[in-house]
Amino acid sequence: MVRSALCVAAAAVLGACAALPEQGPAPAGGFELSGRVAVRHAKDSGSARIFWRHSADADEMVITSPVGQGIARITREGERYRLVTGDKKEFRASDAETLTEQALGWRLPLSGLSDWVQGRASATGAATGEAGEGMELRQDGWRVAYEEYRDGRPFRMKLSREGIEIRLVLDRWSK
Repeated sequence: MVRSALCVAAAAVLGACAALPEQGPAPAGGFELSGRVAVRHAKDSGSARIFWRHSADADEMVITSPVGQGIARITREGERYRLVTGDKKEFRASDAETLTEQALGWRLPLSGLSDWVQGRASATGAATGEAGEGMELRQDGWRVAYEEYRDGRPFRMKLSREGIEIRLVLDRWSK
């Protein structure tokens, strides 16, 4: 299911938007990153590349296959979330977790992820543990393991919760 969803999303993203967003300065008060992601959900698994531009007011995440075919484009403007797949199917929701579950079959923790990739707990809920290389924190039902840091930032991370594992490698980062 995940592999199918990733492939459908990849085709949809690039079909919906033929090019990745132009790289430029990171949004004020936010960040821009790119990297690789591997997802395992139940018996399915898949891998992809991600490009993510985040600010307090908006998000834009593009997920492509390892060879560049579009999987999905997730956008947030304020409290409105939208996901467009490669085959131009459009999904909307009031939170990213519900949106990605509807479209991809698994929940992407976008609300906490913006803090976790910066090596800190999110302000949205209670957390236990610590961020840092070789450390982990638990928040909102997720276990976030920081496997490797580079230049003072998380480089390799593993996010897991019941039935799903997401591995992230953050190749490029600008703030």
